Amino acid sequence: MVSAAYRSWVLAILLVMYVFNYLDRYVLTQMIGPIKEDLGVTDTMVGFLIGPAFAVFYAICGIPVARLADTRSRRSIIAVGLLVWSLFTAASGLARSAAQLAVTRILVGVGEAAGAAPAHSLLSDYFPPDRRATALAVFQAGVPLGSMLGLVLGGLLVDQIGWRSTLMAVGLPGIAVAVVLRATVREPARGALDPGVATPAKEAGFREVFASLARKPTFWAIALGAGVASFAGTGFGFWMPAFLERVHEMGRLEIGLRFGLISNVAGVIGVVVCSRITDALGARDLRWYPVAGAVSIALMLPFLGLTLLWPDGRQAIYFMIPSGLVGGAWAPIAFSMGQNIAAPHMRATAAALLIFSITFLGQGLGPLAVGYLNDVLEPVYGARAIRWSLLGVLATCSVGAVAFAFAARSFERDVA
Repeated sequence: MVSAAYRSWVLAILLVMYVFNYLDRYVLTQMIGPIKEDLGVTDTMVGFLIGPAFAVFYAICGIPVARLADTRSRRSIIAVGLLVWSLFTAASGLARSAAQLAVTRILVGVGEAAGAAPAHSLLSDYFPPDRRATALAVFQAGVPLGSMLGLVLGGLLVDQIGWRSTLMAVGLPGIAVAVVLRATVREPARGALDPGVATPAKEAGFREVFASLARKPTFWAIALGAGVASFAGTGFGFWMPAFLERVHEMGRLEIGLRFGLISNVAGVIGVVVCSRITDALGARDLRWYPVAGAVSIALMLPFLGLTLLWPDGRQAIYFMIPSGLVGGAWAPIAFSMGQNIAAPHMRATAAALLIFSITFLGQGLGPLAVGYLNDVLEPVYGARAIRWSLLGVLATCSVGAVAFAFAARSFERDVA
């Protein structure tokens, strides 16, 4: 029997791991200007370096790593991945060209592929179904917390010690976290908290997992909805510091302390509170899960639009409070839905497939799309081209809300 205190420790150390997962990504958003100047690249290339160079390999490697996690020690896989991505985040500071930086970002992506999906599976065997969305929401709070630390530390350090030393400073502490995680987290029995669900003695092949999920329209609806929401949200989040710097002439330290703190503190509160409310509503009617995901996406869209259109940049940042309170809920809701419709011995792979959609459409294409549009629109709009690039990408969110709403038609049946 696992004690409540130990269960909380496992959740806490996995949350710290996930904070480093996103810290290592978002610290780059404070380096766009120095990297462009130092390496002599365009916005499109910067979009590639912070987007596809990382995300494509992260998404592709996530599936075979998750297959291992469905049959092997999840704690060891997570710890090794954390060690790898921390080392190569630090090594990114040694890059002397765009090609070298791309290689290190690829290897960071390979390491980070071992983070989220195995952790989702591990947490699903520590928390029962009626507490799963809340547990995954606390874990998912690593996204805004890591983003906030990346923005704040980037603002504090880049101008003081340079972008190269900053990458080394944020990368190396992850090694210690990897050691603690491997030494203190135990591997739980698979499926023990799911009454009436037996885990087969033999492992499921990828074809079997894919076939099982293919029969459940809910999975593909939330994969599309979460992927589109991530395309808009990641493109917005990665380029927002550059928007505030170019359009409103804010400094990196001010961006980190003002935008980083305001937007992400609201995000942490929103992701946990909204998921608790969704768990309570879902206990009465399972359809509340996809409905809440649709509402989360739909409500954040106008506030993000106002952030971009408001004439005063420092005032505009305050629209990130309502956006953060409602806008972060769709991700943990999607992950908990995916875990609840997948068999226990298929959960890491199911999470990896969902993460593939979110990462490929989100970090893979979102930042690249904004960077490309910046270069296309710059001759017409100058420094303000980034505003229209971000608005164009942001408009796609409506498709994600519709996809989540569509999942409400099949979720109860697919869980059963």
